[in-house]
Amino acid sequence: MTPDSILPSLAYITIFPGFLFLAVYGLYLQWVDRKLCAVMQNRMGPPLIQPLADFIKLLAKEVIVPDAADSRMFRLLPFFAMAAVMTAVISIPVGAHALCSFQGDMVVVIYLLTIPTVTFFLAGWSSTSPYATVGAMRVLTQLFAYEVPLMLALIGPAILAGSWNLTEISAFFAAKPYLIPTQLLGFLAGIIALQGKLERMPFDIPHAKNEIVGGQFTEYSGRLLAFFYLAIDMELVVGAALLNAVFLGGSLGLTGWAAIPVFLAKTLAITFLLALLKVLMARIRIEQMVNFCWKYLAPAAIIQILADIVLKYKLG
Repeated sequence: MTPDSILPSLAYITIFPGFLFLAVYGLYLQWVDRKLCAVMQNRMGPPLIQPLADFIKLLAKEVIVPDAADSRMFRLLPFFAMAAVMTAVISIPVGAHALCSFQGDMVVVIYLLTIPTVTFFLAGWSSTSPYATVGAMRVLTQLFAYEVPLMLALIGPAILAGSWNLTEISAFFAAKPYLIPTQLLGFLAGIIALQGKLERMPFDIPHAKNEIVGGQFTEYSGRLLAFFYLAIDMELVVGAALLNAVFLGGSLGLTGWAAIPVFLAKTLAITFLLALLKVLMARIRIEQMVNFCWKYLAPAAIIQILADIVLKYKLG
């Protein structure tokens, strides 16, 4: 490789759509997700800077490694999770093309996105904490639940496009956008599977706070926990980009900087669907329950009583 070709590749890996873009956009999507959920539940939600502030706060805190844990593995696992996510984005066409494109790259991307889940399991298992161990087992069990549906959802568009290359699949649907609605069922399956992969409600079983404290991350603190959370935010970006490339035609044939707004709009739309799914399963506030019961449930019950009275009268 010549210096002229190395520099663009390094920029692709480190700046866009590599680490810097994934980190910044991941934190932004975390805020979008939290803000959307808040608005849907009639709450204020966090300020724009909140995800970054939380990340910096964790960076400033002390890292405590359990005595019985493997210290080297305990410290390295968050970075393996981030590295896998950053490697996966190289084969996903954020614009018209991907940096590393080859037949079968879709399978490689799915494999790379499995690695963070494995690191979550190892993080909990190596912590030697009972809560973390239970969370780790749930992580592994949930992996077997959503991984097959996710793969099956992605196979359909690949068969229709006649390719296992993400760039070619994206170009196929960009050239034939009228076929995109035919993939609705697979897209919905992919969205739900991605929700499980990201361990979002109602699939937040591995770290259910009312059951096992913090799940697989119970013993993690400081910058190590911050990097785990950042890896999850980055995985949200990569997962949304993968669904966009496979089901939504990617950049719709646009090239250069013109493709970026299309990518951002579609990934934001996917984040909205993920937030909507989470809100549908979320716990509501007490005053919202009171309003719902008195405005809707009570009148519905009264209508049912009146209908029963009329029916009894007619039946004699």
